[in-house]
Amino acid sequence: MDRLTLPRPLDAHLHLRDGAALAAVLPDSARQFADAVVMPNLKPPVRSTADALAYRQRIVAALPEGADFQPHMTLYLTDQTPPDEVEKAVAAGIVGVKLYPAGATTNSAEGVTDLDALRPVLAELSRLGLPLLIHGEVTHDSVDIFDRERVFVETVLSPLLDALPDLPVVLEHVTSAAGVAFVRAAGPRVAATLTAHHLLVDRNALLVGGIRPHYYCLPILKRREDREALLEAATSGDPAFFLGTDSAPHAVDAKEAACGCAGCYTAHAALELYAEAFDGVGCLDRLPFFAATAGRRFYGLPAPAGRLTLARGEWQPPSQLPFGEGRSLRPFRSEAPLSWRVLA
Repeated sequence: MDRLTLPRPLDAHLHLRDGAALAAVLPDSARQFADAVVMPNLKPPVRSTADALAYRQRIVAALPEGADFQPHMTLYLTDQTPPDEVEKAVAAGIVGVKLYPAGATTNSAEGVTDLDALRPVLAELSRLGLPLLIHGEVTHDSVDIFDRERVFVETVLSPLLDALPDLPVVLEHVTSAAGVAFVRAAGPRVAATLTAHHLLVDRNALLVGGIRPHYYCLPILKRREDREALLEAATSGDPAFFLGTDSAPHAVDAKEAACGCAGCYTAHAALELYAEAFDGVGCLDRLPFFAATAGRRFYGLPAPAGRLTLARGEWQPPSQLPFGEGRSLRPFRSEAPLSWRVLA
């Protein structure tokens, strides 16, 4: 198969930042995706429905002329989120509430420290059917960083779903075989997004031959057997697994630092990267369902207008891209050619 035409996909997990950075990265996503679930971890976070609607206006204003792209907004769960904010969010068309354990990843300092104290908020999410989108990692120093997702699933997520059996959940950017197994066993209320970078590489890409900071992300790249489990889930046709890039832009100087930021920027070639992963295991024909259908079914979103075509053909991504205010970012896999390209 040298060409594949599919409906314009949904990116169910996207970081767009704000201000000049937003204007710099938004065209990459708008060029390939019809819509995206936009993450709320700005500075300050998108805590309220009013914050989310204002952020949406800024995104729409930053779109290139003629772009047809729909941002779906989310709220940032904090220890102070009031239960009545959930009803406001549903009425305004907010598609989810994001749980960041405090200190787990970029801009998560204001995240949740005591999940039990938020049971009234979580009960409202369950009652109204608004998904809880979870960065699924514990942050205890005693837990190895490569096991943080597995321990979260076992000690936090499983008891939460036992207590709230109707709560819809997305385990974002699942990275481990344990995470995949949990989602499959949990039933239709639980889904997971999968990133292109976790499908394509394992922790060897980060550490072998020297530290490669542009492969550093959270949750961190795992073992080869974990990557194989993710690929099998992505290409299985199981509607619980769908595309979410977790494309997370950071300036080069923030990545190539003594304490570098976590995140891979994949929006410049998102569909091409997924196509490479699916093609590598002989399942390219299953990409349309994963990219354009499964996520929309979970969120109850309408089918998109328009289609796009992927064609086989080698091309070299740029080594750097503008990131606003004189800064630049280095995209994921910029050191090697890609084998698929979205036709203009």
